[in-house]
Amino acid sequence: MATTPVLEIKDLNAWYGESHVLHGIDLSINAGDVVCLLGRNGAGRTSTLRAILGLTGSAKGSIKINGQDVIGKPTHEIAGMGIGYCPEERGIFGTLTCEQNLMLPPMVGPAADAMSIEEIYDMFPNLKERRNSPGGRLSGGEQQMLAIARILRTGAQLLLLDEITEGLAPVIIQKLAEVVRTLKEKGFTVILVEQNFRFASKLADRNYVIEHGEVVLTVEKEELAAKQKELETLLGV
Repeated sequence: MATTPVLEIKDLNAWYGESHVLHGIDLSINAGDVVCLLGRNGAGRTSTLRAILGLTGSAKGSIKINGQDVIGKPTHEIAGMGIGYCPEERGIFGTLTCEQNLMLPPMVGPAADAMSIEEIYDMFPNLKERRNSPGGRLSGGEQQMLAIARILRTGAQLLLLDEITEGLAPVIIQKLAEVVRTLKEKGFTVILVEQNFRFASKLADRNYVIEHGEVVLTVEKEELAAKQKELETLLGV
């Protein structure tokens, strides 16, 4: 018996004002998948995440979360279906402590699915050490860990993670890779927007390459070696 995808997008078009940014995006993501959206800057990867949450100016097509179409719904209702969004800019409250940042977000999923503070600190020992430090005093890597940890407190099971490795040291990137693997083991569904192909390729079950607001290539994990040259051509600067 076929299972309903956690997220299914068909013929998604989206606009910011009069600017047409997505041109017929198609994606299908099952529970427990780690999927990566690859592409150059401006290709439409972040706009795809924002369209899922109703954050573009307008959108047409179909976006189904667990079989329910959410096109036209307000953002808070879409988030309340169990979606956690970690934006590229992180959105840390600089004057609140690390732990206050963790405690701030409302539940968007069942409370039983929310990670406890103890579980968060087990996953991110750095945050435990800095729990009383203002968010604005954390390093870039610590702020990124906090931005991910914060959505794990909400009970969200579908995680949208935008450029979580950008500008970070290799040791932090390695830690974030461990975190994504752990989340997959725990049953979370993860969508990564990434330019760091080395990071993404080791984690993703499926890669979608987006160019000019369209999916131009889909690569399953087992196809990576065979499609390496094609990927390099599409992703090269």
